[in-house]
Amino acid sequence: MSQLLVNINITNYLGATAPMTHIRSLKPNVTREEAIRHFSSGMVNGAAKLIRGPVRSLAELYIPYRLFQVKIRSAGREQNKAFALDAVRGVLDLYRLPALTADDQFLTLQTRNVLPVGLDAVQAEERLIEKVRRMIFTQGFFRVRDLKIEAIALPGEICVPYWVCFRGSSERVHLAVLDAVRRRPEGAKVRRLVEAWLRSDAGSSIAS
Repeated sequence: MSQLLVNINITNYLGATAPMTHIRSLKPNVTREEAIRHFSSGMVNGAAKLIRGPVRSLAELYIPYRLFQVKIRSAGREQNKAFALDAVRGVLDLYRLPALTADDQFLTLQTRNVLPVGLDAVQAEERLIEKVRRMIFTQGFFRVRDLKIEAIALPGEICVPYWVCFRGSSERVHLAVLDAVRRRPEGAKVRRLVEAWLRSDAGSSIAS
């Protein structure tokens, strides 16, 4: 594995002017070495290397989420579920979290690699309810009748860790993202969110 891949992180793209942020994050289930293998080994990555170029760097990235306890009533039945909505734009799929009761499930750290919160509490609640309603009608939790959705915001925010792979050349970079908790590749929604952040004022010092 190249030394370049091991040593470079998002700070090189943003520059040292990006502020440090104190966050509370879920513990990752994917180590750096596992993420390197995920983005580098296998036929799919071999094809990606030919089409988009070699892996240039790898970085941990954190996306903040707002936590909600959601009560769903329909057809005389009631369900209680815990959901998390991304606090950046509220555009990502809802995150289903396990029971968050033990302190050893979390990390407290300082990092520059965290997307900024863009939604206030009211906007977050509205988007969460909209997404839950859409999910109910598309997935059919139960026969929908007299649907009522109540969302209770839980205090604090929590960050979810991701691994971001930078592939290509200094002139054209392609991103790939891996959820470091659920161990699954992310699609275009997460990539667009990261790319928008890198092109924002916070990322104005991206290296050319």
